[in-house]
Amino acid sequence: MTGDGRGPVEAATAALAAWLAGVAGEDVPIGPPTDGGTGLTLWPLALRPARQTRGTGTREPYRFTIRYLVSAAGPTALAGLDRVLTAAAEAGEPELVLEAGDPALWVTLGVTPRPALLVDVPAQVTAASPVAPPVLHPLRLHRLALRDLAGRVVGPQQQPLAALRVELVGTPYATHTDAGGRFRIAGVPHDPEHPGRPVRLRLVGRGRTLTAEVDPADADLVIVCEPPAR
Repeated sequence: MTGDGRGPVEAATAALAAWLAGVAGEDVPIGPPTDGGTGLTLWPLALRPARQTRGTGTREPYRFTIRYLVSAAGPTALAGLDRVLTAAAEAGEPELVLEAGDPALWVTLGVTPRPALLVDVPAQVTAASPVAPPVLHPLRLHRLALRDLAGRVVGPQQQPLAALRVELVGTPYATHTDAGGRFRIAGVPHDPEHPGRPVRLRLVGRGRTLTAEVDPADADLVIVCEPPAR
């Protein structure tokens, strides 16, 4: 939709009608041609797909072309049609297609054949941009301290589990357990305002992937890996 609430076809049609009126020197009504009228008329005939573009950022608009019929009824309309043809040819836009003489077109419209132009106008549908939620509280900045996270990974019989990959979920921090099942991840962000907030770890190895939430302040951190259920 445009800023005034009109859709792309309606907005493009109104803009083309205004341009035609300025060039021809008289109002150009929007509607199919009739045998009773005189002067120029404007009517959209078809919507045609245009080449689409793709980007990796903001969603690209959907592009298409509107093909219009500009027809002249009566001898006095020929001068206006001449002015439209000359202005478009000199400016290079809108794009003119001199193929409006197909008899089948006039049979379909139910009117007598007459001089006419086909005009192609580009249009697009722009995706609405998401509205950012309002900021309800003042912005607060505070430093995050860094700490080491250390512990052991064992089986149900307290046997150490070696060579397991230990990952801090949501971060690039990771390490492996040693022969005693011990691990240490250095430089883990720590929020001093929430010291008891649990940390989520992912354990990968031996054909399994497990997750565990642990207390980073626990000085004797032990993660017990149960055997898979049968």
